[in-house]
Amino acid sequence: MNISNGRIWPYAIGASIIFIFGACVATVIIANKLPVEKSDTYMMGYHEADAKANELIEARIAFNKKYKIEYITDGISQESSVIKYRVTDLNSNPVDSAKIKVIVTRPNNHKHDQELNTPTVLNGVYSFNSITLAQEGRWDIMAKVNVDDVQRFYNVKADTRNKEVYEY
Repeated sequence: MNISNGRIWPYAIGASIIFIFGACVATVIIANKLPVEKSDTYMMGYHEADAKANELIEARIAFNKKYKIEYITDGISQESSVIKYRVTDLNSNPVDSAKIKVIVTRPNNHKHDQELNTPTVLNGVYSFNSITLAQEGRWDIMAKVNVDDVQRFYNVKADTRNKEVYEY
């Protein structure tokens, strides 16, 4: 039986400290290379959205008391996508006086953002010109809708690979 005289422990502790320090340095280097973007769910930075959270909620409630908005796009594709919304009052009468600003963006990446401002309006249906998407996959479609003195944000997640759409 070989009895250790205690010389191995200082080397093991020193090696552990060096390994942990190296792992920390590697984590910082890798984290700095990854594309981290700020959240812009409300077409503003998350600090501003957080500061205005109550106002945004109250504006949404006020809008929903007077109007209804629907995302009615048939589906998006990489080659040609026409974004459409329907705005009606609560009696299902079309509203043609809304102002809608739309941003189509990849989640957590603003490199391929497209801003849409000038829709054609017909019987409460707002249609934007056809756009080409840079990549296959999931896209966030964020809309800011103003009708008279009320506004709301209406955001959906869409995918070029299937027709399912999720509001967020």
